[in-house]
Amino acid sequence: MTVIDFSAFIGRLATASGETILPFFRTSLLVDNKSLKADFDPVTEADRAAEAVMRRLIKANFPQHGIVGEEFGNERENAEYVWVLDPIDGTKSFIGGFPIWGTLIGLLHQGSPVFGMMHQPFIGERFSGDNGSATYRGPSGERRLAVRRCPSISEATTYTTSPLLMNEADRAVFGRVEKAARLSRYGGDCYSYCMLAAGHIDLVVETELKPYDIAAMIPIITGAGGIVTTWDGQPAQTGGRIIAAGDRRVHEEAMKLLNA
Repeated sequence: MTVIDFSAFIGRLATASGETILPFFRTSLLVDNKSLKADFDPVTEADRAAEAVMRRLIKANFPQHGIVGEEFGNERENAEYVWVLDPIDGTKSFIGGFPIWGTLIGLLHQGSPVFGMMHQPFIGERFSGDNGSATYRGPSGERRLAVRRCPSISEATTYTTSPLLMNEADRAVFGRVEKAARLSRYGGDCYSYCMLAAGHIDLVVETELKPYDIAAMIPIITGAGGIVTTWDGQPAQTGGRIIAAGDRRVHEEAMKLLNA
């Protein structure tokens, strides 16, 4: 069985999750806080319902596959094929009524990301990739995704969801990258990675990501010609401190700043 065999099924997962989420968006939602610390880590009924729908479809069609999900934990995570699900990446934007969120569906084969999709059902956009190529489908039609060339971080636009999500030490290190970049902006969650793959921004730097935050984005960015690693240059699918760049020159320069 090849990865291409899963493409139609991943589309089914995206459609089912989107149909589950949309009735909740911009309504009066009950919001729970998952965090046991002082920070705010929201989860809604929409998150749980969407992941439950995707899990049911996966188990019905591929019972031998594993699942890693944000809301309901891990099952068979050492299986040959493992689905990595984030039903709503950007829940804080979701509860605020902003459409800067998406459903992340990643597929690992023997531990490596081989396919990923970000689906935004409110806008009607899908970004997908298989490491070899990446595609956009949305209101403006369908097109191949490609990162843009950027020779230096001094010409780069960089994004992070929020420096406040970083610990104090990492925030100071990120400040070196932010100071060197031409433009630094906050927000975006999964959309930042998609805009990098689409050639609109050049660099995304984040910390403390979980596997379900990043696994789906790797085949999209790689398929568009970009690069995703940890801050120390290792594979990124397990999360942690992540750097994604459209141009390897910017990646290299940012890595030097992060590890100075």
